[in-house]
Amino acid sequence: MEKSWGAVRVCAAAADRAGRGILGPLYTAIGTRCHNQSRRDDPTVITEALAEVNLPDSLAAAASSEEFDQLIRDSHEEAFNEVGFDVGTPVLRIGGTVFFGPVIRQAPRGEEAGRLWDGLVMVAETKGFFELKRSRDRSVKPSFE
Repeated sequence: MEKSWGAVRVCAAAADRAGRGILGPLYTAIGTRCHNQSRRDDPTVITEALAEVNLPDSLAAAASSEEFDQLIRDSHEEAFNEVGFDVGTPVLRIGGTVFFGPVIRQAPRGEEAGRLWDGLVMVAETKGFFELKRSRDRSVKPSFE
């Protein structure tokens, strides 16, 4: 978890500077490098990701700063106040609905990802929906291929 704080802090600094709309592109740029390219320990991941989304590399300094930590904690608390404390992450908000999940072993791509998203939107729009869960029947080792 300690390693993750740096990237989270940079995302918080980026949102503070450029607005929340930057979070999707920046999160994707960082995640692609860390997960798809297996570069979790590469110190250039954050500066490359900032450059990809046209943000100054000076925001990388937030990785080792506690300046945005309270903002991060507040955001975390806000999410769990809405979804409940008996779940984990990810927490997803679609419109006015907040729920835990999806937890996926292999990230879907293309049309498969679109179908999953459409299904999540449909579930989120279903009044009275609260929970959907199944036990894991496969290895839980993540695969980002």
